[in-house]
Formats: sequence, C-alpha cells, structure tokens
Amino acid sequence: MMIQTDILIIGAGPVGLFTVFEAGLLKLRCHLIDSLGQPGGQLTEIYPKKPIYDIPGYPSVLAGDLVENLMQQIAPFKPGFTLGERAETLEKTADRMYTVTTNRGTRISAPVVAIAGGLGSFEPRKPPIDNIGDYEDKGVDYIIRDPEKYRGKKVLVAGGGDSALDWSILLADIAAEVALVHRRTSFRGAVDSVEKVMELAHAGKINLITNAQVIGLAGEAHLEGVLIEEDGKSPYVYSSEYFIPLFGLAPKLGPIGDWGLDIEDNAICVNTLDYSTNLPGIYAIGDVNTYQGKLKLILCGFHEGTLMVQSAFKYIYPEQKLSFKYTTVAGVNAF
Repeated sequence: MMIQTDILIIGAGPVGLFTVFEAGLLKLRCHLIDSLGQPGGQLTEIYPKKPIYDIPGYPSVLAGDLVENLMQQIAPFKPGFTLGERAETLEKTADRMYTVTTNRGTRISAPVVAIAGGLGSFEPRKPPIDNIGDYEDKGVDYIIRDPEKYRGKKVLVAGGGDSALDWSILLADIAAEVALVHRRTSFRGAVDSVEKVMELAHAGKINLITNAQVIGLAGEAHLEGVLIEEDGKSPYVYSSEYFIPLFGLAPKLGPIGDWGLDIEDNAICVNTLDYSTNLPGIYAIGDVNTYQGKLKLILCGFHEGTLMVQSAFKYIYPEQKLSFKYTTVAGVNAF
C-alpha cells in the first residue's frame, strides 16, 4: 500500500516532530519515518532523563519530557508514523513527486521530503558474537518495538545504560523471566532506575548478573539459550528465548548518502535561504545538514524546520499566495 502525504519527514527526533507543528499551521499533512521504535530520536533512545537547558521558556526540561510535550503539540495535526524502519531508496515518480521505500517495503509518496535525521540513521552497536546474525528476528532484538511480544517469555537484556535499565524494569511485569547482564557492577543510567532494578532483583523479579557478558548463542530455529561468561567462572548456558543487547546506537548517514545529495563530512549541504538541497523538493534540517556557521542545537533545528515548511508550501502550491499569520492571532487550527 502506498502512503500519501504532503511532507515526508525522515527522522522523528525533536526537529522532525516540531516541523509537523509548523507544517500543520499551513494545512500540510506530514508522515514521519524513523529507524527507531518510538519517536524522539536520541532524546528518547539515549538520554531520556538528561536535562536540557537551552529550550526557550524552559530553564530546564528532561529530554523525555520535551519529546512528550512535542507529541502533545502535534497531536491535533494527526501525523502518520512509520517506526522501526529505515528510509532506503528515493525515487522521483512524477513531476514534483517522490516515493521513498523503507527497508521493510513500506512506500510513502510526497512532493516534499524533509530529511531531519539528526546525525543519521541509528544502527545498533552489536556485541562481538560470531553467530549473532543467525538469530536476528529469531530471538535477538536490538530495539523493543512492542513489549507485549515478550509476554510470558524468558528474556535476557544486556547493557548498563538507561535503555537496558528502563526496559528491564518494564519487562519485569510482562515477561515470565527477566535477566539483566552487565559487564560491571556499576551502571551508567539514572540513579532512580538503578535503585528500581536493585529492588526488583532483591524481590526476585529480575535476575541481575554483573561482571559478566554474553559470548555465545544457541538454539535451532529460534534462540533457546545464551552462553554467559562471568569473571572468575567457567562459561555456562542460560536458558532464554530472547536476547536484547542494548549497547547504544551508532549514527550513520546510511542509504541517504546514495540519493545524489551534495554531502560534506557526512552531512548534507543546504541553502540557508530555506534549507533546500541540490535536489528540488528535498530539504535537510537539524544536525544532518551543514552550512557556514552551522550550530548543532535543537533550537537551531526548530528554526530551520520553520523556514523549510514555508518554502515547502510554495513548492507544493506555486500558484497560491502564502499569508503568514501569528498563532496568537490565527490560533492553532487542526485539519
């Protein structure tokens, strides 16, 4: 099935989300693609509980709270989301029309494509296990898209950051068994999350295995167990139906780098008049672009997205006159 929209936004981080709001004010519909399983980009996946100090009107706001506020702000405009999928190919299908196809075959058609991919698509940092590729989608998951998938299952999470801690806490009430393996006894995550994991471990709801790492996987058609090596002990097999290594994400420009865009130092070159690229109808906003004087700040990305949608409207409707109105006067009118 082909999804039709006015602006296809690649990247559901804060800049991509705010662009939905600015586009909505101009009655332009948006659809977002993101390789992560939930909106928010780095803010959600890497540091949801990290305070941000340079958002106007907020002396301090947690990254996760900022994403939640942005989602509430754009809710009236009913954007579409394709999450857990990576934008793979770009095809010009007609005059002023593009089709983007994801790695899972989803196709979205739009006259305007706004690349708001932050530092690029995020690829999971995989542990150095020789046969891990054999179990991907067969028990090995790098991103949790639907926690219900693990209901009543034996799950082993590996990692020591916020993602590993938070997902272990959540899965403790869903999975039949949850184990958390970490290479050290100290964790990098938020203090309250560490305390909650310790409480659940003491209550027997999480099997906490520290000073250890997973070094092998076993099973026939599906994962059945993992090989764990603890410091000072012989490796042993631990029964588990799912292995979820959460060691962070590595940003890469990915397939977008093959779309014929002008690229410099792994960033997309843009015209600062409207953040357009060398391809008509294709824009790049946020950390993914580059120009003289570029600052990689969320604040700057909001500005770029605002100017971009003004240009996008003129590109989509060249015969219509765009009348700029302040929201304090015009209000926020949904579709």
